[in-house]
Amino acid sequence: MSTTSTISKKAAMADPDQTSDSQPRRSRMTVPKFASRKGGEPLVCLTAYTAHVARICDRHADLLLVGDSLGMVIHGMPNTLGVTLEHMIMHGQAVTRGAEKALVVVDMPFGSFEESPEAAFRNASRVVKETGCTAVKLEGGVEMAPTIRYLARRGIPVMAHIGLMPQAMNTAGGFRAVRDEAQWDAVIEDAKAVEQAGAFSIVVEGVAEPLADRITQAVAIPTIGIGASAKCDGQILVFEDMVGLFPRVPTFVKRYGAMEAMMDDAVSRYAADVRARAFPGEEHTYAARRGGDAG
Repeated sequence: MSTTSTISKKAAMADPDQTSDSQPRRSRMTVPKFASRKGGEPLVCLTAYTAHVARICDRHADLLLVGDSLGMVIHGMPNTLGVTLEHMIMHGQAVTRGAEKALVVVDMPFGSFEESPEAAFRNASRVVKETGCTAVKLEGGVEMAPTIRYLARRGIPVMAHIGLMPQAMNTAGGFRAVRDEAQWDAVIEDAKAVEQAGAFSIVVEGVAEPLADRITQAVAIPTIGIGASAKCDGQILVFEDMVGLFPRVPTFVKRYGAMEAMMDDAVSRYAADVRARAFPGEEHTYAARRGGDAG
């Protein structure tokens, strides 16, 4: 055995946070740990809506977001505006059952937090209590800073969301990326406002790359990009977009799989076997049992 290998094994025995091959053993992600990664190793974030997907992503991700995009991806809605608090709670419960290490954050859906800080707390506390998640995410900048402050001071960690905000699509006239430099100062002010209000992180969506860089430099909390910049402190994608399971592909998505094609092939072969009476075969059926046989 080499000296290096011997040292690694001794270190692993001495340090419970190290595995035998000297790779760090992941402990459960917390809000302080997440926030401390500012400027460090990029944070890996993904959406998850089911326990099974959560278990898969939990092996690799630092944060799992139960995003209101589930309205479009899971429920076939045209946008996120029809998502209810009950939708978010149901899917949040599923994801917390599947996640062991990642920080689980649940989106506050449209209409659940804008009325007042008090209404936002009532709904956010219900989400936390009924799902077991650690934090909530809400869209908005300067105008939502008082609500973020109200929640954070009452024990509910908040992830903010600025830039392109899907819940504001009717006001913006659709899903429009922030490209015009005349808008940049306002978005930077949004970032500073939510940080000062107590947000532990900010999702920065659909902004020009130089703006994402400026936002990241302007705040002391992690920025998580989606259609932003590799210079953000982390990245997030919708799981179904990333694995090729949703037909609409946003410009900012890199597909790492082709799940729709694989599933279509599997269903096609199943249908062919059923029509040909090739399935179920003998190995997929139960044999008759004679009276009195044990087992």
